Amino acid sequence: MFGLARANSAVKMCSSGGPRLHRVCGRWPAVCHILQGPPLATSVPKFWSSGSSVESVQDRQKRLMARGLPKQKVIPGVKQVIVVASGKGGVGKSTTAVNLALGLAADNLAVGLLDADVYGPSIPRMMNLRGNPELTDSNLMRPLVNFGIVCMSMGFLVEEAAPIVWRGLMVMSAIEKLLRQVDWGHLDYLVIDLPPGTGDVQLSISQNVPISGAVIVSTPQDIALLDAQRAAEMFRKVNVPLKYSQHQVLGIVQNMSVFQCPKCKYETHIFGADGAKTLATKLGLDVLGDIPLHLNIRETSDKGQPIVVSHPDSPEAKAYLKLTAEVVKRLPAPHG
Repeated sequence: MFGLARANSAVKMCSSGGPRLHRVCGRWPAVCHILQGPPLATSVPKFWSSGSSVESVQDRQKRLMARGLPKQKVIPGVKQVIVVASGKGGVGKSTTAVNLALGLAADNLAVGLLDADVYGPSIPRMMNLRGNPELTDSNLMRPLVNFGIVCMSMGFLVEEAAPIVWRGLMVMSAIEKLLRQVDWGHLDYLVIDLPPGTGDVQLSISQNVPISGAVIVSTPQDIALLDAQRAAEMFRKVNVPLKYSQHQVLGIVQNMSVFQCPKCKYETHIFGADGAKTLATKLGLDVLGDIPLHLNIRETSDKGQPIVVSHPDSPEAKAYLKLTAEVVKRLPAPHG
């Protein structure tokens, strides 16, 4: 309770030019915009006395936990939300999120891309975007646009190499503003590139936004798979659909599955073979796609020309397009 109140106080001081975060506001005024707004929730569930009910301990815990959780609210104009997650960094999650969004847009769908990695935003470079979002008359931020995708990232609000040194509650407040104080327009899909791990950002988005499905990205390596399993279990605990009823199933992407020598064409499984498939079977999930380890994917991402738009007929782009098709067919068609 004390920590929440202190974070709220810090946010208020930031928006009014207070001394504690004055340096942040002075260098990056746009950051202050996303920190303004109502204070973070500080409600705490009240516990019953031991003699006030005969309900089971488990039922009581569920009731009390539900009382303390925020209610999910749709993002205005957004029909479906897809989150792309991984248990650890360095497995190609952001590259997958970018090419998934571009694959969706290739089917003439209205698509948005949110970079939720506040500490290490990479979408601006991958999507070849830079600059500060403008504000509408309604005081909403206008996303930046490239390749037909509307994008929002903390990277648009600070200098590229500037570190963001915030505590968890400050980050959660910023994420809320990036979600809801943005003029997303009318989107069929909003793809959210989550930070690696199972921390505050993942929990905040999962509890505040109705998510249509989660895509877990992993390499076949045992260490990466262990963290991918943690990510999958986290989404299950917060009731994010990894496996929908009937045919609506999302699952795991096996990234960097195989390396083919560009000279002799010999294939090597550098990170192991079929590890993600084994994990998917264990968890009762599907493998949505196999993405090879290829130089073109890395080079095009670094240049801000993702493989799906720069080399759409390449085998690597086709692997992402196949992944996109697998995701779409496991979700209900956007409507309304």
